[in-house]
Amino acid sequence: MSANVPDPVAVNSMFSRIARRYDIANHLLSGCMDFGWRRKLVAAVKRSAPRDILDLATGSGDVAFALGNKLPSTVPITGMDFCQPMLDEAEIKKRQSRRFDNVTFRQGDGLALPLPDACMDAVTISFGLRNMSDRHKALTEMHRVLRPRGRLFVLEFSQPSRWFRPLYFFYLRHVLPLIAGGITGDRAAYVYLNETIEQFPGREALATEIRAAGFTSVTARGLTLGSVALHEAQK
Repeated sequence: MSANVPDPVAVNSMFSRIARRYDIANHLLSGCMDFGWRRKLVAAVKRSAPRDILDLATGSGDVAFALGNKLPSTVPITGMDFCQPMLDEAEIKKRQSRRFDNVTFRQGDGLALPLPDACMDAVTISFGLRNMSDRHKALTEMHRVLRPRGRLFVLEFSQPSRWFRPLYFFYLRHVLPLIAGGITGDRAAYVYLNETIEQFPGREALATEIRAAGFTSVTARGLTLGSVALHEAQK
């Protein structure tokens, strides 16, 4: 599986294998910083006061549930992913919470969203864009399903501050796969994931890609020494 152009079949298989241990791996590997990243995303979405939201590449639903916690219960939130085992984990969490009646999950491909044009006020995608085999097509699909003046929110790994890069990349290449392999039993999956992080565009380059998909008012905010970025844009 090439990290330059992710193979959808291989990516689906990989996430299917690690689905049951995915959440705990994320929390441990990020030092629980993933909670703070999600809070910043949710705060940005809340400021835009959307009537409905698509959370693309929702995985096990953490972003969808975080949105459901902070937005009015009248706001429908659709969590969509192409990996059914990840959606199964999201459904388990929803049943266990006995809440989130406004959150629904459905299977769908980010390159051909099973949604009509101009049907959403906001689209969020967190740590999923780098796994799309065609980022431009994925971004244009997000643009298509947004209403005029709808908002896009992309939370994704980025290229960190120059002084931090040697330490960061050492962690990605040597420490992360070792720890993640012990947690999930699938070291190879995290070797692939760290390669996608290393090769992903920095903030300015991704902002250019977002504009090329038709978005305007594109902003990018670096988090955690630039290793993560929150992009916002408008249709």
